[in-house]
Formats: sequence, C-alpha cells, structure tokens
Amino acid sequence: MSTYIGALDLGTTSNRFILFDPEGRIKGVDQKEHTQIFPKPGWVEHDPMEIWENACSVIKGAMGKVGVSGKQIAAIGITNQRETAVVWDRQTGKPLCNAIVWQCTRTDAICRQLEKEGGQDRFRAKTGLPVATYFSGPKIKWLLDNVTGARTAAENGRALFGTIETWIIWQLTGGTRGGAHVTDVTNASRTLLMNIETLAWDDEILACMGIPRQMLPRIVPSIDKNTWGHTLKEGPLGATVPVCGALGDQQAATVGQTCFEIGEAKNTYGTGCFMLLNTGTRPVPSAHGLLTTVGYQISGQKPVYCLEGSVAIAGALVQWLRDNLGLIDSASEVEILARTVEDNGGVYFVPAFSGLFAPYWRADARGVIAGLTRYVNKGHIARAVLEANAYQTLDIMEAMNKDSGVALSSLKVDGGMVANELLMQFQADLLKVPVIRPSVTETTALGAAYAAGLSIGLWSDLDALKKFWSTDKIWHPSMAEEVRQQGIQGWKKAVQRTFDWME
Repeated sequence: MSTYIGALDLGTTSNRFILFDPEGRIKGVDQKEHTQIFPKPGWVEHDPMEIWENACSVIKGAMGKVGVSGKQIAAIGITNQRETAVVWDRQTGKPLCNAIVWQCTRTDAICRQLEKEGGQDRFRAKTGLPVATYFSGPKIKWLLDNVTGARTAAENGRALFGTIETWIIWQLTGGTRGGAHVTDVTNASRTLLMNIETLAWDDEILACMGIPRQMLPRIVPSIDKNTWGHTLKEGPLGATVPVCGALGDQQAATVGQTCFEIGEAKNTYGTGCFMLLNTGTRPVPSAHGLLTTVGYQISGQKPVYCLEGSVAIAGALVQWLRDNLGLIDSASEVEILARTVEDNGGVYFVPAFSGLFAPYWRADARGVIAGLTRYVNKGHIARAVLEANAYQTLDIMEAMNKDSGVALSSLKVDGGMVANELLMQFQADLLKVPVIRPSVTETTALGAAYAAGLSIGLWSDLDALKKFWSTDKIWHPSMAEEVRQQGIQGWKKAVQRTFDWME
C-alpha cells in the first residue's frame, strides 16, 4: 500500500490539499476558492466556517482523484495565510465574527495609538516587527473592543484566538471535543505578541494591548516529534491521521525551497509577495524596514531565523485587473496583454491598496497609476501591473543587502506568478542576478509536507530533502543598465506619490 503525506495549504484566496509521495512528488491536488469580503474600504474579511468547509471539501476531493484512503496518509502538514485573526467559542465551535485578514487596515487607529506611546518600533526589540496593521495582535484587540461579548468570553476562557492554521488544526483534531489549540512558532512570530528570543507570549505586550493570555494557543515547534492530535474517523480523512507539522505560508515556501543555509533566499509571488533570507540561529535586527521572523524550528533544536520583506499586493493586483476593471478574463491573460507592447509606456502602478508594507510601512499610502498620457493603452497598464511586482521585490532586496551585508547572488522563486516568463525576465533584469524556478513550484505545500514527514521520521533530516529539489528554468539579466536605472527612478518617484493620501 502506497504511503502519502498530505499538505493542507490554507491560502488567502483558496484552500488546497496536495498529496505528496515519499520522493516529494505531487500525486493529487484539489483546490477551492473562498469568498473575499470587503465590508468597508480597507477592510478585508473571510468566513472561518467557509474556510473549514472548503478544507474538508478539498481533502476529500484530492483523495478521491487519486483513489487514496485516509489510512494511506501517514501525516498531515498545514500551511496558511499568516496574521489573519480568528476568534471563536470553544463550546459551540462557532466564530464570534468573520476573520480579519492580514491585508485589513481597520486597526490603523489602534496602531497609531500604540506608536504615539512608544514609536513604530516600540516592540521591535522583542518581536522583530514594527507596529503595523499587518499583524494579528492589533486585530485581536479590535475584536475584543468591538465585537459584543468578545472580551467577556476571552476573560472567562470561553473565547479562543488563532491564526488560520490554529483554527483548522483545532477543527481537524476534534474541535469542541478536545481539539488541539496550538500555533507553530512561525505563525506566533507574526502576531506582534511573541518574544522571538524566548519563543513565548510576552506578558508586557499582552497587557499593553489588553489581550487575555488564556485565549492564546500553545506555541509549538514547526516540525514537532510530539503529535498535536489526530484527525477523527468521522472527519474528512475518514481515519485517525497525526497532525504534526505547521508553518506560515512564506516560511513553508522557504523550507520547500530547501533554503537551509545562511544567505539562501527565496521569493514567493502569490496574493502578496514575500522574500525571506535565512540568517541562521540568531535573529538579525533590521534597520531598513524588514521583518525579523522565525523561519522554522525542529523540536529539540534552536529556531532558524529569517529577514523578510513583505509586499501586500502582488498577484492580487492581477486579480484586481481581472475582477474590478475587466481588462482580462483570466489571470494568465495578463502576460499576453503585456506582450502587446514593448515597454510600460512610462506608466508605473504602485498597488498601495492597503498601505505599503516593506520597506516603507506606510499605512497612509494608497494606490496610484502614475505617468499616464494619451499614448497609454491597456497593454501598458498590464505591463505596469507585472512590473510592479518586480519593482517591489527590488525595494526589498536593496533593504536586505543593507541589513545582512550579504549581496544576493541568485533568487529562488515560487508561487503562481512564476509561470509568467515576462515577469521573471524583468525580475532578473532589475535584480541583476539569475532568477531560478524549481521543478516543483508548489513549494508552500511542499514545505508543509516536509514538516509533517520530518515529524514522523519519513525523512531523516533536512539534508535528505535537498535531493528532491531541482531546477526547471533560469533567467539571466540582460537589460541595459541605462534602461534599468531609468525604470528604477520612475518607480521611486511613483512610490513617493502614494504617501500621505489618508489623513
């Protein structure tokens, strides 16, 4: 009987369940989108129950496609959209309200108040993070302050908080019948509540935000020899399967790309865009707008840290072009449309729809399309959309070089947009380094599968995973330096135009 590792990839726009064999090859996949809810400008929500129901659906769907039973699945790993906050009732299993998504800016006033009392970096020494709407802590505070009965329920131990992996692990392992309430160190490191040195919730920060400690999950290693719980026979897998590996999506992609050595980096082009650089077992503080985050931790070992540059809107900009403007019918058409022109026609698109993340951290910024003339057509707009992803990545790489003192020699890439060869070539041209696409681009799910497989001993150690990684294609820089510098200058001017839009 064949053995499989299941990876549940709980993304911002969809859930996927992927079955991997012991050689790290994809054997089956099912995917389902969930609703994006926008109640007010700048607000973004998800329905946690829809995410749970879709998770069950894709698990059954992938198993059905391959003809696999739950008994053939050795373990389940989880990876997830980070920072999205869910608060639910431990007795009923029902959310107290919709989840507040990582992109949501409703906590801006809370963050400004926190900054007023100690500056944007008041918690950076402990958490590696600036005060920003991005992170979960201010979202929890908003929920407790604004949802009727939430604070009382949290104080009496009835309300539980979790990021998306915590919510789904709790459901998978029993829910109201004793489900495991855990979060892995990578997700905990994105709450603005965990001390990245001690890997524990920080009482001083909790008191500052008014968050009861008892509503928080237990922090566990990403790759844990101690199984957190098992799925139920009556659950979507139809069998008792250990749940023992979890990583935030960008850390999962770092593991999936086997960036296990200091100085190795990857960039994921998904809903947002995220570059992580392995800095080893000591956290490196950033002086240039990056985040210091936990990369992964194996139980019994020191955590491995990363510097991260986070971009809020990447692939989501292509979705916006499709859904809001109707310039394309499918995401894949953006490259075809962009190839109808030779360049961007002088147009720059800065997608600060929910402020700017790294390296600027400007919640007051809003999106702009700069450089419009009568000459510009929809092809130029499409090209500017793609180029925005590459320019935002350049901003991060420049900050990363300054913080780490290490010049990037190449960049491993993954995520849905790496199929776009026009974008990949432009990215190589801007960064002036080779851009490398692996044979398996589903590196986020692969990282979650690796975490689960390592936890149960299917693979012996990290070195055993390196032989599964292989190159699909490499793009080498070829742009004239004068053209490159002209483009960068135009981009930086456009970024400045986004500042101070919101009072």
